[in-house]
Amino acid sequence: MAAPQPVRAIRFDRLKIFTCTANPVLASSICECLEMPVGEASVKQFSDGEIHLQVLENVRGADVFVVQSTCSPVNHNLMELLLMIDALKRASAQRITAVIPYYGYARQDRKDRPRMPISAKLVASMIETAGAHRVLALDLHAAQIGGFFEIPVDHMLGTPVFIDYFRNKVNENTVVVSPDAGGVARARAFAKRLDLPLAIIDKRRTEVNVAEAMHIIGDVDGRDCIMVDDLIDTAGTLVKGAEALTAAGATSVRAVATHAVFSGPAIERIEASTIAEVVVTDSIPLNGHSTKCNRIRVLSVAPLLAQAIQSIHEDGSVSALFV
Repeated sequence: MAAPQPVRAIRFDRLKIFTCTANPVLASSICECLEMPVGEASVKQFSDGEIHLQVLENVRGADVFVVQSTCSPVNHNLMELLLMIDALKRASAQRITAVIPYYGYARQDRKDRPRMPISAKLVASMIETAGAHRVLALDLHAAQIGGFFEIPVDHMLGTPVFIDYFRNKVNENTVVVSPDAGGVARARAFAKRLDLPLAIIDKRRTEVNVAEAMHIIGDVDGRDCIMVDDLIDTAGTLVKGAEALTAAGATSVRAVATHAVFSGPAIERIEASTIAEVVVTDSIPLNGHSTKCNRIRVLSVAPLLAQAIQSIHEDGSVSALFV
């Protein structure tokens, strides 16, 4: 994806982008696309783990964007985001937009058992209370999370980044696969953009992080499959889905997911599987063993987020980025 043109201020004459410690490389890449520096801030910890944060430049009257994924360590990174927003609010920033490439707690978006919290809603309320005026999110686990906020939410999709990558890598023998019924809309949109057929894995989840693939809806026999999901956590769903596709006669299996959570045994499972390639974005930085896995391909969402930030800053259309 081509980098956007430098920002031209319309409503706000001062654009600033800050970041915390979750994904500073992504923030730097966004600023590089926009030909501007990352805002100066200090994020440290006391010996007991308490966060000490200070904004080191004037933001009075500025249009400020805070880039922070709430990935692992989730609670620490979430607290950094809240403190940064509060600091900017108290420093008289005119508008504060929380840019959240990965929204933690998104999988807890409903009360499906007795006496459980709706954690995604609570996080939304905390971000609002801290002082955010707007949220820019990327591939929320469930689109209805946008309705948990009482402030505007721009929900970006990672699809354009993946479409650019796969456009010349598919043929009439390729099929897009949804790993479960809940991801059908996402997989269908992906398949439509590439003019490919769609298949669905009927999956039964027995408990958290444990999934059992049942059977395949659609024709995958003798075909190259691309499984499309929003995130990969322990890779249990991914690997079982690949096993089900292979058993159904699939020639090859590749996977696409915006968020590379990769917790627990994820990398070991991927390396031991028949999955040829796992394509993810840099919404979450790779670390540890995942950086050494040669099956993982990382695409950057920095140009996409930079374009969205520019559009918001100029009061333009964000939905136009999906045309």
